[in-house]
Amino acid sequence: MGGKNAPKSPDPKETAAAQTATNVATATANSYLGNINQVTPDGTLNYTYGESRDIFDPTTGQTYKVPTTTVTQTLSPQQQAIKDQTDKANLNLGTLAANQSGRLDTLLGTPFSLDDAPAAGDPSSLKTPTYQQYGAGPQLQTSAGPAGDITKSYDIDFDTSKYEDALMQRINPQLAQSREALETKLINQGLQPGSEAYNRAIDAATRQENDARYGAILNAGQEQSRLAGLAANKASFENAAQQQGYAQNMGDVELANSADQQMYQNNTSATGANNALLDQTFNAEQARINAQNAARAQYLNEAYAERSQPINEISALLAGSPVDNPNFVPTQGQSLPNVDYAGLVSQKYQNDLAAYQQKQAGLGSVLGGIGSLFSLSDEDAKKDVKKVGGLYEYRYKGEPKSAPKRIGVMAQEVEKVRPDAVRKGNDGYRRVNYGALFQAGAAR
Repeated sequence: MGGKNAPKSPDPKETAAAQTATNVATATANSYLGNINQVTPDGTLNYTYGESRDIFDPTTGQTYKVPTTTVTQTLSPQQQAIKDQTDKANLNLGTLAANQSGRLDTLLGTPFSLDDAPAAGDPSSLKTPTYQQYGAGPQLQTSAGPAGDITKSYDIDFDTSKYEDALMQRINPQLAQSREALETKLINQGLQPGSEAYNRAIDAATRQENDARYGAILNAGQEQSRLAGLAANKASFENAAQQQGYAQNMGDVELANSADQQMYQNNTSATGANNALLDQTFNAEQARINAQNAARAQYLNEAYAERSQPINEISALLAGSPVDNPNFVPTQGQSLPNVDYAGLVSQKYQNDLAAYQQKQAGLGSVLGGIGSLFSLSDEDAKKDVKKVGGLYEYRYKGEPKSAPKRIGVMAQEVEKVRPDAVRKGNDGYRRVNYGALFQAGAAR
């Protein structure tokens, strides 16, 4: 069935072994190429290769030969002579330090005594001063007494009618007499009431009477203004006198408060001066104790220096004769790339799976054949065939043994009795239309 089989996936172990062998050979070659012998004016550096070691790869089960390398550094005669002299000097310093260290038995065997040290200051003798407290401020006067009632208005009646009435009572009789005399005069002159001349004379007299009344009104207003001015002057005088008295009271209050504040400031200054004197005494006592402690610390520092001087000298001798660690030449490191064995196994699985899927796709194509009505039933496409009654159990070639068996007819047998129910596909396999086959059987 189908075309050629898919190519077989490579074996991961064989691939990993081949890759590891290549990596080992490459690393060895790089090591040889990178380890270059060097010759300088101060010395030489040589690489030598000894017996190879076996390295086992548990993944592939292979064993690989890896050479061992030795690096030898040689100084020039002049540099070697300098190094010999330096080593000799360091040895002499170390020997001198060893000889001098014998003095430490006597030095450290003598107890360190503080009997001759100056006495330390006694902090417990330093007492915190008791400061005087500042007294409360004076009770200041906050009031200068009542200011009195200010005259905000004056008793003036601004109604001018009474003044107008008084003036009118004086001029009205005179105006009436003048009007009566005018009328008598006009009649005596032969002018009758209602005539033009008579009316002009009466009008003129009326205007004069009105002017007189207006004058009375103006005089009444002037009189009222004069009286109002006198009342205002009186009120201003009274308020000025009251303000003067209040200002004098305020001056007395301020003078009394100023005296109280001055006395309070004097008391405060005296208290501050007494407290400052206490601070000065406390600081002087503290300075004395600090001076005692400084003298004692100086004595102890000198005593400690005298005791530690021999030890420091020996330490300096030892520091001048250090043991030099050998200087190793940096080697040309080589690393072997890891082989992705898990990736190779995974890739092989993917390849096998792809081949299986491709094979299944080909089988599906064979089964599909020439349409969904016709099913593959060619005896050449079947395996594990077993006859059951008038039908057959079978599996298609390419299906695994675990695949369930199918039941059907053989196309070659059906073709002999019902050729119309059999078709032959492009792949050469025969297919049977089961629907047409069974319908025909039911009709008969």
